[in-house]
Amino acid sequence: MKSFSTKAYRVKFPGGLPGMELTGIVDRPDPDDGGADGCPVAVFSHCFTCNKDLKATVRISRALAKLGVAVLRFDMMGLGGSGGNFSESNFTTNLADLAAAIRFADQELGPVTALLGHSFGGIASLVTASHATDADAAPLQKLGFVATLAAPSDTRHLATLLARMSPQIESDGVGTVTIGGITWKIRRQMLEDFRKHDVTKSMAQVTCPVLLLHSPVDETVGYEHALRLMSLIQTPPGDPAEPVRPVSLVTLADADHLLAKNSRDLQFVSRLLAIWCHRHH
Repeated sequence: MKSFSTKAYRVKFPGGLPGMELTGIVDRPDPDDGGADGCPVAVFSHCFTCNKDLKATVRISRALAKLGVAVLRFDMMGLGGSGGNFSESNFTTNLADLAAAIRFADQELGPVTALLGHSFGGIASLVTASHATDADAAPLQKLGFVATLAAPSDTRHLATLLARMSPQIESDGVGTVTIGGITWKIRRQMLEDFRKHDVTKSMAQVTCPVLLLHSPVDETVGYEHALRLMSLIQTPPGDPAEPVRPVSLVTLADADHLLAKNSRDLQFVSRLLAIWCHRHH
């Protein structure tokens, strides 16, 4: 696979809510090195309380650019450099922000051919892909595949976890939790929103190829989530004669949730994603 020189630049664009501005970084092959228009375009969604500058997100995006893939990584509402208050965000705003990022990438880089999502960003990417054939989803008409890294199989489990970490969220309407050494304010509305989404129904509507990457020793999102996602997408309810959906599960032996422990995990994941981006372009 050819290696390109790359260019990176910061961007700002309208978010999913009116008046909200999101920030992002584009990593792309340098047009002066043959990385011309028409290369695969991916939008990368980060994990819960993370941002576009997480080590794994940065290294994967830069590696993909070197391998001929243009990537937009961005901060969702209230995180990183994006506007808004994180405590007022939820899964609905995550989906709206991802849709806004896809629209921007479509205009800035060309048709989006891949959605990449880490952890909570993974389930957001899958739910977004489930609407790819909707009439108002024109920027996703060229979507080739979705890849997730350590994605959960639902949103409700996170509501349960957060409520357990801080019972005040339910009783008082607001509470704090500590994640990654940082204290976050969480409002009851976030948990209520997480609980209302029927991800199982959405998975039945994902028709494009899916690549699930997950570690069997992930202590944050268990491996059983990957197995459940595979089952939900592969065999949707309905016509028993309908062909099994194309889902691939790659087990990342000994990897941690943030892919921070072993640099070879990031190298392997990056190369595999690049192959899929070109294969499904």
